[in-house]
Amino acid sequence: MENQMNSPVSLGGSVSATETNRVLRNTFLLLALSMIPTVAGAWLGVALKLPIPGGFIGFAIFFAGVMGFQFAIHRFRDSSIGVVILLVFTFFMGLMLSRMLGSVMNFKNGSSLIMMAFGGTAAILTGMAMTGMMIKSSLTGMGKFLYIGMWSAVVLGVIALVFQIPMLMIAITGLVLVIFSLYIMYDVNQIVTGGETNYIIAATQLYIDVFSVFQSLLALLGIFGGEKD
Repeated sequence: MENQMNSPVSLGGSVSATETNRVLRNTFLLLALSMIPTVAGAWLGVALKLPIPGGFIGFAIFFAGVMGFQFAIHRFRDSSIGVVILLVFTFFMGLMLSRMLGSVMNFKNGSSLIMMAFGGTAAILTGMAMTGMMIKSSLTGMGKFLYIGMWSAVVLGVIALVFQIPMLMIAITGLVLVIFSLYIMYDVNQIVTGGETNYIIAATQLYIDVFSVFQSLLALLGIFGGEKD
C-alpha cells in the first residue's frame, strides 16, 4: 500500500538528468535512513513483547496507520517535516512487524529465516531497481494493473481474515510478494522517467514496497520452512 495506496497516475513532464539523479540519490539515502527506526521499532516490540494485535484488528490498525501516515507525508512532502513524519512512520511499521518477527523467532531456525528474508528482499530490491532504471520508457500503464492487483489483494485479505481461510491467506501473501516486487521496478522507473520528482514521496513508496516484500517473504518462509522444537 503506497502513495495513497500507490496511485497509478504519473506526474509526467520533462525533468533534467541532473534533477533525476538528485531525486534518485536522495530517495535511496532516505530509504536507507528509514531502516534505522524500522529496526528500532521491531527490536523494541520483540524485546518488550509488546501486545501487537493480530488478525483483523491488527490489519485494521496497520491499514489505518499506513493511510494516515501517507496522508501526513503527502501534506508535508515539500518540507523537512515530511522526513520526520516518514521516520516516525517507519518506526510504527517496525512495531507492527515485531509480532511476526516474534512468531518466527519461536522456530528453531527463526534467525536463519529472518536472514533469508532479508537477503531475498535485498536481492529483489537490487534486481528490480536496476531493471526500473534500465527501462527508459514510462511504465505508467503497468502501474494501473498493479494498483488494481494491490486493492484486490487487500479485499481478498480482509475476506481471508474475517472467514479464517488459511490457504487463501497464503495465496494472497504470494500475490503481495509479486505485486510489490514489481512495484519496486515501477516506482524506480517513475523517478528515472520524471514521473516522480519528490524524493520524500519516492522514498515512502519504495519503503512500503520493500517492507511488503520482506513481510511476505518472511511469512512464506515461516509457513513452509519453520522448524518447531
